[in-house]
Amino acid sequence: MNAYQVLITGANRGIGLEFTKQYASLGWRVIACCREPHLAGTLLSLASKNTNIKILALDVADFKQIDALALQLKNENIDVLINNAGVYPHGDGSAEEWATAFKINSMAPLKVAQAFTPHIARSSLKKLATLSSKMGSMDDNTSGGSYIYRSSKAAVNMVMKSLSIDLKPQGISVVTLHPGWVQTDMGGSNALIDTQTSVTGLRKVIENLSLENTGKFIAYDGTEIAW
Repeated sequence: MNAYQVLITGANRGIGLEFTKQYASLGWRVIACCREPHLAGTLLSLASKNTNIKILALDVADFKQIDALALQLKNENIDVLINNAGVYPHGDGSAEEWATAFKINSMAPLKVAQAFTPHIARSSLKKLATLSSKMGSMDDNTSGGSYIYRSSKAAVNMVMKSLSIDLKPQGISVVTLHPGWVQTDMGGSNALIDTQTSVTGLRKVIENLSLENTGKFIAYDGTEIAW
């Protein structure tokens, strides 16, 4: 029996890199995607020691690239697809910054999901996971601020909720994930947990994902988050 296969976007650092490490160590075949593989030193080093890892170039902001990669992998089954790539805007809130954040955080996960739906539907596990954030929860927002990031994550939450309904007839289950406040380039050094703790928990959430609990927003520790 062939090993399960996972495709991960933004696999060159942080949570994406840790997903790559953990799935590869479990014997999964990993398609690790990032914008500039030749600059992804840690990922390249990891792949040199583990033949289960295949690194492919993908800039999720380039929708033609997404289509091209889906075509390149047309004969591959993808048991789990993890939309991990994202941005946290730190600028002045310009129209361009809003547009970039929404393209990468909200629109790209849908584009990736649509492009790879046939690959997921053919697989054994049929699972789609998207990294969001509790900062996209309206219920949880008690501190205000972070307008662009919060709204782009709230948007992808709604996208994935709709996808969970639309993909259910094809047997595909969908989950939106909150990784916790993680020590990454995005989360900063003061964050509460490391990537290993976050991803270990997120993998368990994905493992427990089914058509019975599709469409939920779940944290790395297994707790459901209110929208």
